[in-house]
Formats: sequence, C-alpha cells, structure tokens
Amino acid sequence: MKFGWLTLSLSPSPEEDAIRIEQQIAQVQEAEALGFQDVWLTEHYFTGESVYNDALTFASALAVKTERIRIGFAVVQMPFHHPVRLATQLALIDNLSGGRIDVGVGKGTVYNEYEFVGHGLRSSDSRKRMEEATEILNRIWTESPLTYEGEFYNVHVPSLRPKPVQKPGPPLWRSVISPGSFTECGKLGIPILTARLPVDLIRERWALYEAGLNEGGHDGATQQRLLDQSALWRNVYVAETDAQAEDELADLLRHTREHMMHVREAYNPDDFEIDPGMLNAWTDPAVPDTEAIPYVLETGSLFGSVSRVKEQVAELRDVGVRHLLCQTGFGDMSHERNLESMRRFGQEVMPAFTDMNVAAE
Repeated sequence: MKFGWLTLSLSPSPEEDAIRIEQQIAQVQEAEALGFQDVWLTEHYFTGESVYNDALTFASALAVKTERIRIGFAVVQMPFHHPVRLATQLALIDNLSGGRIDVGVGKGTVYNEYEFVGHGLRSSDSRKRMEEATEILNRIWTESPLTYEGEFYNVHVPSLRPKPVQKPGPPLWRSVISPGSFTECGKLGIPILTARLPVDLIRERWALYEAGLNEGGHDGATQQRLLDQSALWRNVYVAETDAQAEDELADLLRHTREHMMHVREAYNPDDFEIDPGMLNAWTDPAVPDTEAIPYVLETGSLFGSVSRVKEQVAELRDVGVRHLLCQTGFGDMSHERNLESMRRFGQEVMPAFTDMNVAAE
C-alpha cells in the first residue's frame, strides 16, 4: 500500500490564521519525513475551514518547502477559476515542484452555497462550468494555439508557457461516489479518489472501476497504474488506547460538525436548499450528533491504538485499497496533537504495510 496525507484543518479565529498556516506547512514537511507519498489540499473559503483558502498559492509554497512528496488537490473547485489562469498556475507549480502535482477537479461544494455567492456565482450551472473548464484544461496542455468557444468561456491562447514538467500535463483526477462514476472514470482512464465509502462497498466500487478500465481498452500497465493510484480518504487518529482515540476523535468531530452546521445556517442564502440526495447522517442538520458521530466513525474513520488501526488498514487492503489518504487533523485540533497522531501512524502503522510491498518486489 501507499499512504497520502490530507489536510482539512480549521483555524478557529482570524487571529490564529497566520500561525495555523505555518503549522500546516510544518505538518506537510513532517508527512514527507514520515514517508507519506502525497499530500492533498482541500479548497474552501471565508470561514477558516481550509485556513489557507487558496490551495494553488499554498501548493506553490509547499513545492519549495518539500523535496519528494507529491502535491495533490482534493479538489480544485473549478467554477471558481478561469481555466486559462488555472492552467498557467498549475504549469508553474508543476515546474516549481519538479513535476510533483496531481489535480483533482470538481464542480464545487454542494453544501456551502455561500462560497459560490462570495465568488459572484450560484451553483445551478456549476457542472456546466466545470465541464467547459476541464475541457479547456485538457486541451491547453497540447494545443498551441488553442481556440475555444463555449457558453461560459471564449478564449484564444497563443501558447501556454511555461509548459508543465509532466507530459502532456499534470494528471487530472475525479472525486467519485456513485457506481456509475466509477465505471465512467475507468472507461476514460481517469484517476479517482473517494471518501466515506463503507468497507462493504469498496470491493464492489473498485470492481466497477476495473470493469470500466477494461471496457475503455486501456493496456495492462495503464490499468495497473490507475488501480494503484485509486485513493480512499479516511479520518485517521491514533492514540495510546482504543478508548482514548474514540473519545478524543468523537469530540473533535463534534466540534467540526458544530462549525460546519453553524456557517451553513449563517451564510447560505435563504433560497438555497441542499439536494436531499447528497445528505447523509453526517451532513444532514436534522440528524443529531448522537447519530452523526457514530456514523462517521464507522464509515469514514480509522481510530484506536496502533494495533487496532493496523487491523483497520489491513481490512481496507484486503478489499482492494492500495492508496489510503489520511486526514489526521480535525476542526481546531492542536498542532501538537496532530503531530503525535501522525507520528504514531507513520512510524508504527505504515511500515507494516509498506515493508510488505518492498519485500514482495
């Protein structure tokens, strides 16, 4: 298996933003030192949910503060970015990092409409905006000049400079959850990441992706690479005992959910309603914490002592997960506690799975 590190850590107040950003950089450097193969940045605005807000600018800082770890976006909210500007930024970051970036793309948050409003948009046309922007992004790496005329973007680009280090450009990933999306991404040969998928569904979803890869006619080496890349996102918290880990993680998640529900109630416009099909026990404000917290502990978290977390990782490995993205920071969790859990996982859990791969090779 290979392991990535994902950051979605809240800054509890504007006064703490600067130090929290510095701590995020230190955590990424620690992740690299511990042997995590990639770091994944989230993109949220206005409430401190992703304290650096602008994942692209933050990635450029990480590119020069790290040496080996790949830098991924989970995900770039495409409607908030002009695709030519985005392509230029990504090409520069790819150069600064020596070809170490992976770009997850999405249509934007389905819960935080205030993020669209803050950018002068509404989410009703977000999928169309994403599709146009993604087409431009895919074409701009190789077409010179590029002319594109669409509903939202009309551009003529003489040439993209600098060119990305990775050819033809940085890999574009998709965040997926529905069965059909796994199959479609497989057909197209697109790397995937997913979150909060119960263990009993993982094998089924991975099989759909593999079937799509076969249907798409991809060669064996490409299929193997994409299956190895396919990533599952989990909350990860390692403590001295199982009980301590469960109590402390539950408390951190409770504070995270409280913030999440507060900002949506305070800032989402009155005419916005979240699609009921996107709600689950964690995201539905009508569900009490007494149900929401156990739900996310069961379906989206690895937690406990070192021995218990090893068992949980082994369970994921055995249903086909080869790439695990670990979110070790939650809500306003302290820097010190985050590092403590990261080190337990990196030093005592990861070697049990990475060493096996080395031995097998």
